[in-house]
Amino acid sequence: MTDLTPGTWTLDAAHTSAAFTVRHAGISKARGQFTDVEGELVVAEGGKDLAFTATLKTDSITTSNADRDGHLKSADFFDVEKFPEITFRSTDLTGDTLVGELTIRDITKPVELEFSYEGAATDPFGIYRAGFTAETKISRKEFGLTWNAALEAGGVLVADDVKIAIEAEFTAPTAA
Repeated sequence: MTDLTPGTWTLDAAHTSAAFTVRHAGISKARGQFTDVEGELVVAEGGKDLAFTATLKTDSITTSNADRDGHLKSADFFDVEKFPEITFRSTDLTGDTLVGELTIRDITKPVELEFSYEGAATDPFGIYRAGFTAETKISRKEFGLTWNAALEAGGVLVADDVKIAIEAEFTAPTAA
C-alpha cells in the first residue's frame, strides 16, 4: 500500500456500504445497511501503517421494510434515541486481518475483520481514491441486541450471528 499518500483520508460515504445480513426465522436472510456513515483513514509515512475510524448513525438503518426498520430503531434493538451511533476504531492491521474495537449500544468488543486493499486510482475529476473491503461476523447478543421471539416449530425469529460487510472508499488528503 505504498501508493497511499500519508495523511488523513476522508471516507466517501457516497461510495461506501456498511451492510449486514442475519438469518430470519431459520429459513431466510434479512439484509440491511446504514446509509449515514463517516470515517477517516490515517496513513503513516511510506503507506505501511493504516488506522481506520468509522461512525454509523443508527437512525440511518434501512432494510427496505419500513416496519422492520422501525422495530430495529426501537429500544428492542438499536434504541436510536439513546444510542445514536455505532463506532469502529482499528487497533492493528496485519496482512489480511484488521483488528479493532466495535461499539454498539455503548458496549465495546474487539473484532477481527477479513481485510482487503482493493487499490488506488485518480478519478476523472482528479481526486485520488483508495478502496477497501472488510467482513466479519459478530454475536449481536454480545452488544446488547437480545430481543427475539420463539417460533412455534422451534428456534427463534432472529439469529444471533450477524455478518457484516464493508465496502469503503476514501479520498486522499488535499494540499492546503
